[in-house]
Amino acid sequence: MESTTVKLYLLNYSDVKTYLTTLLFVIGNMLFPQCFHLITQGGIIWLPIYFFTLIGAYKYGWKVGLFTAVLSPIINSLLFGMPMLVALPAILLKSVLLAIAAGWAAQHFGRISIPVLASVVLAYQIVGTLGEWIYNGNFYSAIQDFRIGIPGMCLQVFGGCLFIRYLMRK
Repeated sequence: MESTTVKLYLLNYSDVKTYLTTLLFVIGNMLFPQCFHLITQGGIIWLPIYFFTLIGAYKYGWKVGLFTAVLSPIINSLLFGMPMLVALPAILLKSVLLAIAAGWAAQHFGRISIPVLASVVLAYQIVGTLGEWIYNGNFYSAIQDFRIGIPGMCLQVFGGCLFIRYLMRK
């Protein structure tokens, strides 16, 4: 896939569209994981809780991404028990890092491409893994996404690129 220039939005906290857009991405981050949780270990393999955070932050800016990053895991945990409370700090850390990295990359590069999205995903995963390791003190547990979640990272990169390109046409 070639690189494509993206029409980006940087929505403000005073803009109602920020909250409506965030609501749509939070709903996506609630429904998408439910589909993957039908598969044994689907959540930890496919990492679906991050998908719409990536898209929201990349296409609509870090503010939408940050709202989505924080609200999605908390609401999912409260309503569905997934992620479990013990995993919530690490998932929140990675979600926030993803929102910041995606928002920054979109503004900096102004285009969508596989290498840019791969860099965003690797950046949040590496820094998030280090943070998780510091937080829980268990390296083996902290590298779980790199041991098991490679399909999910690929979904974020390739699926995210396709979804953002789809949004560009709408």
